[in-house]
Amino acid sequence: MSEEIRIYVADLAAYNAGHLHGVWINATLDIDDILAQVDAMLAASPTEDAEEYAIHDFEGFGDYHLGEYEGLQAAHEIACFIEEYPEFGGALLAHFNDLEQARKAAEEDYCGCHASLADYAQQLTEETTSIPQHLAPYIDYQAMARDMEYSGDVFTLETGFEQVHVFWNR
Repeated sequence: MSEEIRIYVADLAAYNAGHLHGVWINATLDIDDILAQVDAMLAASPTEDAEEYAIHDFEGFGDYHLGEYEGLQAAHEIACFIEEYPEFGGALLAHFNDLEQARKAAEEDYCGCHASLADYAQQLTEETTSIPQHLAPYIDYQAMARDMEYSGDVFTLETGFEQVHVFWNR
């Protein structure tokens, strides 16, 4: 993912007064830097006594959609996770809708990116089993992959053409 992971933080006092006033902020910055940019935006508000803000838009979060009432700290943690796992972070968060479960899956259950689940089934089989040459052509890796998925042993996230991220479902 080459897109910057950022949030648009809006001044609610200005918004309620009919003015669009806010700032796009890189959500992976240190939380203190994010808060400093929010404070600077509020200080430059076209309305007096601007104190409240809200995240009104976001970019670079992949398949994950920030909730309407997501706080800056949560948005920052989610952005950092997506930055850490750019190939599948947003999709994994969208799958679980929970940062801790997504982090556990990424750190403990990730089996890699493959062209298909059948390719992963073949790799796993060949790494763990000695297959006689004369039997190798008879192994149906498509069926094995289907069984792995139907049984709930694994789940996959397809992020592009022949980009299937495989995770154990523990």
